[in-house]
Amino acid sequence: MGQENTLSLDNQLCNTDELIKKSILIKDGNPAQYRLQTTNNLNQSESYRIITFGKRDTNKAHKTILMVGETGTGKTTLINTMINYICGVKREDKVWFEITDDQSNTESVYSQTSDVTVYGVYIQETSLDLTIIDTPGYGNTCDTSLDQKIVRDLLNLFTSEDGPHEINAVCLVCHSSYTRLSDEQQKMFDSVQSLLGKDVADNIVLLFTHSDGSSPKNALTAVKEAEVKCAVDEKNQPIYFLFNNCQGETFDEEEQTIQDQAWDLSFREITEFFNFLDMTKTKTLKMTQDVLEKRQQLEPNISKLQSHVQKMKEKQNELKQTQDALEKQKKDVNENNNFEFETEVFYKTKVDIDPAVAKKATCCTVCEENCHYPGCWCAINLKWCDVMKNDNCTVCTNKCPYTKHIKEGKIYVTKTKIEKRTYEDLKKKYEDKMKDRLSVINKLKEELQELEKEKIKLVIEAYHCVESLEMIALNTESLFIFLHIDFLIEKLKEINEPEKAKALESIRKRAGYTILQG
Repeated sequence: MGQENTLSLDNQLCNTDELIKKSILIKDGNPAQYRLQTTNNLNQSESYRIITFGKRDTNKAHKTILMVGETGTGKTTLINTMINYICGVKREDKVWFEITDDQSNTESVYSQTSDVTVYGVYIQETSLDLTIIDTPGYGNTCDTSLDQKIVRDLLNLFTSEDGPHEINAVCLVCHSSYTRLSDEQQKMFDSVQSLLGKDVADNIVLLFTHSDGSSPKNALTAVKEAEVKCAVDEKNQPIYFLFNNCQGETFDEEEQTIQDQAWDLSFREITEFFNFLDMTKTKTLKMTQDVLEKRQQLEPNISKLQSHVQKMKEKQNELKQTQDALEKQKKDVNENNNFEFETEVFYKTKVDIDPAVAKKATCCTVCEENCHYPGCWCAINLKWCDVMKNDNCTVCTNKCPYTKHIKEGKIYVTKTKIEKRTYEDLKKKYEDKMKDRLSVINKLKEELQELEKEKIKLVIEAYHCVESLEMIALNTESLFIFLHIDFLIEKLKEINEPEKAKALESIRKRAGYTILQG
């Protein structure tokens, strides 16, 4: 990269013997593997974990790195490689330090794969403090509920008083054997970039793992074809770094050459990576915070709009059937106001959630409404659900307290049944505001007008949310957006907003794939 790194290994004063004293032996061998004794903040009231080694020195230089990648690409090994580099560990020391969770502990593994984890490495003897933010690994299904959980966790982290407010690099971890991106991998890259502000594009780099040191031509081609936005060099080519991923493994003496090669490759590249950090402008997380906030707002907004549209259908059906019944029985009404007629009525019932769509939903037991579905992650306490604000729901009709809600694998659906009605039944429902049978119709029309006004308001709010994301997000072509975009386009056309509908159609067309609504 042309500039001497402030973290050159020759300048490190850290004593590995001292680090060993502050570590637990995992496995003896060549190298001997140790786990650093860290301080863990596992407070369940937080939606992220903080694991630290040492104490932060605010007078020292500090770098913050965000790590993102698919499950199985080797993020954990990369994090530990960075830790060993910071510690000044050399091949001849025959030791390897780890800061990540104990993989033999099932509970720890589950937590690590489902939570955003912050690793802080603050070693007195080194010239730099390091913070690594590790996001959960994306699976093959690109679960949108995990996507929303990452949004919530990162937003809580970035807005916390002692959380990171600047970023130096966003690392997209990729397997060097990629020859093309599958649909799931494409959606994963789109999803990752949809979490970030446009201003961090120059801070995004590619870290290719499981590399033999040769140029990952096929993987680079796949990334370019996927239009992944990242930092580029003077030849306008993506900036990337290669890692072998086995330098921490135990080898027999006759295999030392293999390990030496793995060590040399990874530590040559990690040196270049930290050179990149030195030369790249630090970015604030303000725009990324704004993106995360808009992402978090959009899901409840869509959920509320969907519920509202259902209410309008029910009211329209009630109006039509009431008009038909009154017209049909007009003669009988004039003679006898106690006529009976059959009508189709709506009622709510609960059904199991389709596991292909979501796992759980937050529902109001008072309003019998689905307040957050799909995309609702499994909150320990319902007051933390995305739709709750000041302990009350922002979506259900009565804005009920979170204590009136339940999270389970069921949702409310609307069904119909036939009931007998009398004119007096209709009249009684509106008796405070009607004097004759026409008031029934007028009242229903008034309610529909108010519902239409609220629908317009909700549709415009949702559109402006997507519009804002289009302006500030690095990418709006994510699965999260496409789960809602067809629905929004339809509603914009219904409220006579063709230009806004055309803008969303442009986003959909640009992405090149369509998500069908369930």
